Amino acid sequence: MSAVLDELASLKSVFDPTAAARVSELLDCLARAQFDQPRDLVRLHEIVLFLRAYPHSPAVLRLADQILSSFAARMEHQDADLFDDPEISGIAGTAVSSNFSFEIAQGLAARYPNSLHIDWDNYSHPERLGAVLARTFPVAAEQWTVEPHIDWRAWFIASRLKLAWLLKNIDAGTYDLLEIPLRWDLGNSAASRTSARLPSRKVFYHTEPLLRRSDVSLETEFAAAPVPVMKLAPSRARRILNRIADNSAVRYRELWGFTHPDPQHVYHAPLGRGTDFFFFGVPKAFRLPLRAYYCGAFAKNGVPIGYVETLLLFERAEVGFNLYYTFREGETAWLYARMLKVLREHLGVTVFSIDPYQIGHDNEEAIASGAFWFYRKLGFRPASSEVLRIMSREEQRIASTPGYRTHAPVLRRMARAPLIYGPPEADAWGQFSLERLAQRAGAGTVPGFDRADLLRAKHAPEERCYMKLLQRASDLRRRVLLWGGASCQR
Repeated sequence: MSAVLDELASLKSVFDPTAAARVSELLDCLARAQFDQPRDLVRLHEIVLFLRAYPHSPAVLRLADQILSSFAARMEHQDADLFDDPEISGIAGTAVSSNFSFEIAQGLAARYPNSLHIDWDNYSHPERLGAVLARTFPVAAEQWTVEPHIDWRAWFIASRLKLAWLLKNIDAGTYDLLEIPLRWDLGNSAASRTSARLPSRKVFYHTEPLLRRSDVSLETEFAAAPVPVMKLAPSRARRILNRIADNSAVRYRELWGFTHPDPQHVYHAPLGRGTDFFFFGVPKAFRLPLRAYYCGAFAKNGVPIGYVETLLLFERAEVGFNLYYTFREGETAWLYARMLKVLREHLGVTVFSIDPYQIGHDNEEAIASGAFWFYRKLGFRPASSEVLRIMSREEQRIASTPGYRTHAPVLRRMARAPLIYGPPEADAWGQFSLERLAQRAGAGTVPGFDRADLLRAKHAPEERCYMKLLQRASDLRRRVLLWGGASCQR
């Protein structure tokens, strides 16, 4: 079957009638095949999940669903621990174990009470339960006070206490101190990567080659007709937020917005080509002191394929974009451009900034993928004269030497500064540092800095109003930008 998987992998991104027919034949063959090796099962899962998101035809979609629905049964005799790596975790029939945050643990326990348990085998600090039990049970308090070496794990189990009791009787701070791992047995749950789906109105079948990076222009996208954005009713929004949180948790990922979403302000933007973007902010209690916060998730034909996290200050948005490993061959540049277009139109953003981590600073995955050039070819420019010189030299080498690839040490040097997209005056944001501004404001060295302006904005009805208020505060903008700049002297 390895040869069949190899052929299917080679055809999954080839879209023409001949390839579509052959992909259907291969899927039909694989639907009846048995796999014993974990490596082959993972390959089958990832290839078929890609095809479910990017189907050639209705037949491919149907067969992909058929194979994916069989995975819980296929995994019955496998060692679940072999499938818990973050790159592949979340397959139906497996389990994930993690120190989930208090809020995520509460949500999972409410939605999956029979599948979420304390992972005692991987709990390194059961003695910490003593202090918690002592608050409720007098005998436990006595033992915790004067008796050494109490087996608090055995105490907890013998008392027939469950995770639900723990989550109900402690606060978030205490829970974090416990560092207690939870095991989530996914079974055939809709929360698994295998079965997770977000709402999608109509399937988009790919019959022509995928859009390449060279086919995408940010200027062209920004000039095109606006993307419609619809605010979701809170009841529907909560269902979608739960699905997004579940899909992130099975991948061992938590975002501030996924943990503290605002169901009153969830938006849906159909980006086209079967792709939906759901984005939202956080409630007042969890807003940041200075920047507005948004995050969101993407789905392709209903299959979650990635997420975005955005920090906004005046007209500038710092964007963190992540496409899950399985889908990185699928029109990444087009998807990124459409997402920026929505942020630009809905939030009034005119300047986009990429943090150095996204392009390789302390991030070897970004170095290996050449992330710097992904953004550069979309029109981003370095916010550093030194990096600009290195980049110009590399661009000359690329133009004059066929097959030339920038070496990793050079990519690391180019990842030392942010990348900026926007009008020429946007370059001033390249020297801005929130840390520098905070240090100077904390030391009282920012004359006339009125934090009250920011606090009034922070408590506006929603983050969109917050952004508009900040954008109108032109003098405050000038001071924030000046005192967060590298060239400003105390």
